[in-house]
Amino acid sequence: MAMARSTATKITLPSDREILITREFDAPRDLVFKAMTDPDLIPRWWGPRAYPTVVDKMDVRPGGAWRFVNRTPDGTEHGFRGEYREVVPPERIVQTFEYEPMAGHISVETATFAERDGRTVLTVRSVFSSKEDRDGMIQSGMEKGLVETHDRFAELLVELRAAAHSSAGTSAR
Repeated sequence: MAMARSTATKITLPSDREILITREFDAPRDLVFKAMTDPDLIPRWWGPRAYPTVVDKMDVRPGGAWRFVNRTPDGTEHGFRGEYREVVPPERIVQTFEYEPMAGHISVETATFAERDGRTVLTVRSVFSSKEDRDGMIQSGMEKGLVETHDRFAELLVELRAAAHSSAGTSAR
């Protein structure tokens, strides 16, 4: 009997300055990596559903910058930014992360993409400069927003896989 694999986002605290996030997605890592690095796709999955996301900049290369803005229903803007330090398609991305209203509290995120049987395990290790910064991130409600973001990302991957399957069937004719 086949066991269903969990696709839930898991958040753990391996040290006083780290948050470790893992989630398995039902898509090959090339597709997962592409969806994470395509500025046209970011607004379709990044952040909570109720907060549209605008990609202000996204230069996916070492030294390149990124900036996304969420807009709340009342029009308030929340900016997030960082710099790519390492990009190894489709295996790894190292980038900084900063929430603009809390400027100066910068974490370093290392995302790794491991494919198993056509599915991808995404692991993100965020390292903060202090325990207080890490705890502040946890207390911000990031878990709820992250889970919703991951759920939206999983939905997008289903769409992208279906579109790829459909176009492959069309081109085979």
